[in-house]
Parts: sequence; structure tokens; C-alpha cells
Amino acid sequence: MTERRLGVIMNGVTGRMGMNQHLARSVMAIRQEGGVHLADGTRVIPDPILVGRNAEKLRKLAIDHGVERWTTDLDEALRNPDDVVFFDAASTKLRPTLLKKALAAKKHVYCEKPVATSLAQALDLYRAAKKAGVRHGVVQDKLWLPGLLKIKALRDAGFFGRILSVRGEFGYWVFEGDEQPAQRPSWNYSKKDGGGIILDMLCHWRYVLDNLFGEVKSVSCLGARHIATRWDENGNKYRATADDAAYATFRLAGDVVAHFNSSWSVRVRRDDLVTFQVDGTKGSAVAGLTRCFAQSLAETPRPVWNPDVRQTHDFGADWKEVPDDRSYDNAFKVEWELFIRHVCEGSPFKWNLLEGAKGLQLVDCALKSWRTRRWIDVPRLKA
Repeated sequence: MTERRLGVIMNGVTGRMGMNQHLARSVMAIRQEGGVHLADGTRVIPDPILVGRNAEKLRKLAIDHGVERWTTDLDEALRNPDDVVFFDAASTKLRPTLLKKALAAKKHVYCEKPVATSLAQALDLYRAAKKAGVRHGVVQDKLWLPGLLKIKALRDAGFFGRILSVRGEFGYWVFEGDEQPAQRPSWNYSKKDGGGIILDMLCHWRYVLDNLFGEVKSVSCLGARHIATRWDENGNKYRATADDAAYATFRLAGDVVAHFNSSWSVRVRRDDLVTFQVDGTKGSAVAGLTRCFAQSLAETPRPVWNPDVRQTHDFGADWKEVPDDRSYDNAFKVEWELFIRHVCEGSPFKWNLLEGAKGLQLVDCALKSWRTRRWIDVPRLKA
């Protein structure tokens, strides 16, 4: 069996998402499992070089994860012809500049979402990648979550009948930073630094809706900044300028209605940090990150409401859990493997920079809807 090295420049992996999901649970996990197997029997072993601004953080990260190479000089890393893939998980505002540098160096690019802070920037990146003639991809991890894969399997089997509506609930309480440390970086709450939950989460909801339930045709969105004052990583008080909650309704192809609540100012009383409920004429299902529960038309109860009597019926017991019919891998790792195959053997990979731009298109439309207090159509995106 032939072994092939794939040099990967990994930028921004000192942050929580880059370190945990992309470095530890994806690239290093792939290495530990012996690489990605191509159709011709070749094993591709990713060889990362960690790039960032803080040398001490990089050094410690490299030691902790058994990575041999790291540098604070991005330009030097991009000049190395043996490292052919550039990955970025840094802050959103910096991403367009970093990707442009990598594209100028003729690197294949793979990045976190959002790919930029505006649709114009995102389309510019897509055109630059096409001109450079390189492979390109965007993280759209939720498509490989066990919960959503089970929803997809039910959909493909015709379980729902005609899908009527989709409801999503996402979020948790992000501490303000005074009494307890905040779980998210302070730039998330700064509009000028690329913060805001609409920019962060509607990119997710675009690819989830488009791929599983129907192309998004229009949106009505209300944003909110519920918590105005927060404290940063150094304990300094600051005024939040970006939205920390979004309440969005979408009309999809096929007359499906979807509504998603996204908030960093909500306390969790549901099965998971995010839940998706799909209702159809023949059945319904509710999924979290990993588990999924379904209720068919035949098993649907006929509830009776009496406001004077405490409800004793356990509605949760009327749902049956969809069993695990296989083992499920880390969603980020699954997409990494697909992208590596795309780079090394040209296998199909639809989740490219144009798909990433669709997320920014929906963000722009949602912000316009909030600003003008009206429904906004989402036209078919043309590069």
C-alpha cells in the first residue's frame, strides 16, 4: 500500500474550535487511524504545520498534540511548495485576507464558516479560487451530525410524507464575563470585528435547509441585542454592539415553512444545545446533535386540554427513538476526509466557496429584513 504525505497549513487552531474539532478530532485523528484511503489504495497522511501569532501557545499546542511543525510566519509557510492545503479557523473578519494570500500562493483552501463578513467578499473569494485553479471547501459540519443524518434517512424513506414545517432551537446562556468567564470570545459581540449571531448561525441554517428540506426562497428576520454590557478576556467592561439573538422564518421550495430561534441569551430546557423538529403529513421527528425521536401518524395521540386540571400525560413517551443503524464519526472529521479525497483524487465535493457564499447571501437578506421590517426574497445565487 502506497503512503502519500499531504502538507496542511493550519491557521487559527489555538482557538477552541480550531484546536478541538479540526486539529485534535479531525487531522490528528486521521493520522492516528492511518490516513485517508483513496480509491487506488493509497493512504494519505495529513502533515500539519500550525500557524498563529502567539509562539508560546503554538509551541504548547504542538507538544500537546504531537505536531512537529509550527510557525508564526504565515508568509514563510505559504512559500513552502510541499504544503499544498491552507486551512483557516481564525476570526471571520480576517478570513478573506488570509484566504486571498493562500490563493495567490496557489494553495488549495479549506476554511471555517462564515467565509467572510459580506456576500461581496464571499463571491470575490470564490472567483479568486476559480481563477487560481485550486480545490476549495467550506466547513458545513452539521450535515454529518448523527441527529441530522437520521432525519435525512427518515426523509429519504418517505416517513414524513409531505414535509410541512421545520423548527430549530439553538443556543445557550453565554455568561457576561463578570461573575463567570464568558464561553465565547469578546469579538463575537463586536459588530466591527465580525461578531453577531446572525452572521454566525444563519450560514449554518442555510446549508441545513438547502440540503435537507428545500432551497431557501425568502426570509423574515428579527435580530436582538439582549445583553448590552459584557466583560472581555482581560476583565474589562465593554458595550456589546452585535446581535446576540435572532428569530428567523424562512419560506422554502415546496411551500415548506421553517423557523429558527438562535440565541446566546437563552437557558437550555430541551434535549440538546440545538434541536430540529420536522413535521409532515405522515409523521414527525425531533433530533439533537446525536439522538432522534420520531412519531408516525398512526402513533399520534389525540390530546385533550383542560386548563383547570394539571396535565399528567407524558407526551415525550409517545415518541420512539430512531436507533443507531451504524457507527457515526465526528462530523468535522468526516468532511475533512471528503475534502482530502477531493484534493488528492478529484472526488466530488459540493461544499465549496460558492456554497459558503450562499450563507452570506442569507445573512445579507436577514439583516436587510431586520433593518426594513419586511420579508426579503432570496434569489438563486449566480457567481
